[in-house]
Amino acid sequence: MKPAEAALLRALDGADPAIRLYLLHGPDEAGSRALAARLGKALGADAERIDLTSAMLKADPARLADEAAAIGLFGGRRWIRLDPAADDACDAIAALLEAPAAGNPVAAIGGTLRKDARLLKLVQASGAALAHASYLPEGRDADALVTEMARALGLQARPDVARRLASATGGDRAIIGQELEKLALYLDAAPERPHPLEHDALDALGAATEEGDLSRLTRAVFSGEPQAVDEELARLASEGVEGITVLRALSRRALQLAQLRAQMAAGDSVEHVMQTAGRAIFWKEQAQIRAELMRWTPEGLATAIGRLAEAERQVKSPGYPGHALVEQELLAISRFAARRR
Repeated sequence: MKPAEAALLRALDGADPAIRLYLLHGPDEAGSRALAARLGKALGADAERIDLTSAMLKADPARLADEAAAIGLFGGRRWIRLDPAADDACDAIAALLEAPAAGNPVAAIGGTLRKDARLLKLVQASGAALAHASYLPEGRDADALVTEMARALGLQARPDVARRLASATGGDRAIIGQELEKLALYLDAAPERPHPLEHDALDALGAATEEGDLSRLTRAVFSGEPQAVDEELARLASEGVEGITVLRALSRRALQLAQLRAQMAAGDSVEHVMQTAGRAIFWKEQAQIRAELMRWTPEGLATAIGRLAEAERQVKSPGYPGHALVEQELLAISRFAARRR
C-alpha cells in the first residue's frame, strides 16, 4: 500500500478531526463510495449522514460550512456526503476550509477529474483536506480485493476462485460486493461462521455464472460474433454495467491470450500451453480459450490491446462519447475476429 493511501485510511478510520474534507475522486466511483463509508463507520452506527449535491451548494454556497458546524438534534455525531462533487461546489468548499471551525467531516465523491480541475487544486492546496484518486483494480490487485472483501463476509476464497470472480466482474468493486453478499447468503457464511467459497457456488448463482457476468460478451468479442456483442452490450447496459468495467474485462482476456500466444510463437503447441497454464484458466473456459488462441495472432492481439487501452483513456476523459465509443471498439475487434473464423 502506498504511503499516501495508508495515511488516507488512517485519517478515515480515525475520523481525524484535523481533516474537514476528503475528496474521493477517480474512475472507480464504487471504490470512492466505499472509502466514504469507512468515514461513516468510524463515526459510529448512530452518526447522522447529511447528503448534499454540488447543484445544491451552487445555489447556497454557505450551506456546507453551516452543516459542518451544526450540532445534531440529539447531540450525536454527524457527517456530510457530497455526491457528486464538481467545480460548482468550489465556493462552498472554500468557505468550509476557511471557516473558523467545522466539527462534522465531509466526504466528497468527485468522479473522474482533470489534473487541472479547480476543485482538485483547491483541495490539494489545503492542509485541512485530503484528495485521493480511486482506480479500478487490475490483475493481482483485483484478486486480492476479492479475497479481502470475501473474508469480511466470512467467505474463504482460494486464489483461483478469487481470480475468476475478479475477471467476471471486471474488477468493479460494487459488483464484487453485490455478488459476494449473495454468495455469503447462499452459503450461510458470516465472519463468525466462515465458509469456503468454491467454484460450485459461483456456478450456482451470481456474476460468475454464464447468465450474469461478462463471459458471454468476452466470448462474443474474441470469437467474432458481432451480433452477440451488440446484444450483450445492450443487456449489460440495462444492468448498469458498461464503460471501464467492460473494457477492463476485455483487456484482461486480451492480455491473457497475448501471454499464451507468445508461448506458441516461441514454439510451444497449443496443447502444451493449455496444460502448463494450470489453474490460470478456469476449466469451463479451456475449450473457448483454445479456440481463441488458434484464431488470434500476436499482432492481432497487440492491436486489440492497444484499441482497448485507447478506448479506456477516452472514457476517462471529460465529455467522452460514452456507450457509443465502447460499442464501436468492441464491434471492430469482433469483426476482425470474424474475418479469421
